[in-house]
Parts: sequence; structure tokens; C-alpha cells
Amino acid sequence: MLYDNKSSSSPCFDKDSGIRVAKRSSEGHCRTPAYIRGKIGVIERYCGNFPNPEQIAICHPKPDIIPLYRCRFYQKDIWSHYTGNDCDTLELEIFEHWLEPATF
Repeated sequence: MLYDNKSSSSPCFDKDSGIRVAKRSSEGHCRTPAYIRGKIGVIERYCGNFPNPEQIAICHPKPDIIPLYRCRFYQKDIWSHYTGNDCDTLELEIFEHWLEPATF
């Protein structure tokens, strides 16, 4: 991933906004689990702005400050053979540069 040293202090997503996690590969450290990439969920809350951990992992001298969100996904939408309750959810904290708008 290329870094542009731009900081976005204003969150792009509101609570309950539909999101899709970008389905792309990553090089080096990444806090976005592979199993959640490409999946659709909603913003549960905005957590604040933090230094980009992918940049910190490569010792970038001035990591971007980017929004972090708590995102909620239905388990049945993540795991193809999920047999639990349809209302079971998983919540993950995901940085904004991994999120795209989604509609249901």
C-alpha cells in the first residue's frame, strides 16, 4: 500500500452506515483479518483517530492519523456453514482505509 501522508480527522461513516471491507491483499502487518475482507456489515461506532498501524509496523516516521470504527457483522454472513442463531454477530475494529460504502 502506498502512503500519502494525508490525515483524515473527519470520519466518513456514521453509526449504522452500511460498509463493505475492502477485498484486497496486504503486505506486512495488517489489523484487518483476511476472513472479514469482502464482507458487508454496519458501523457500530466511531472510536476516534489513531496512527495507521500498517505504517507504524514499517517504522514510517509520520504515520497517517485515520479514523477507526467498531464494525458489526452477522456471523452467518461471514461463515458459509454457520449453524448458530441468525442474530449472532461479530464486532471488529477496522480502520477507515479498509472500508467502502455498501448498501443492503
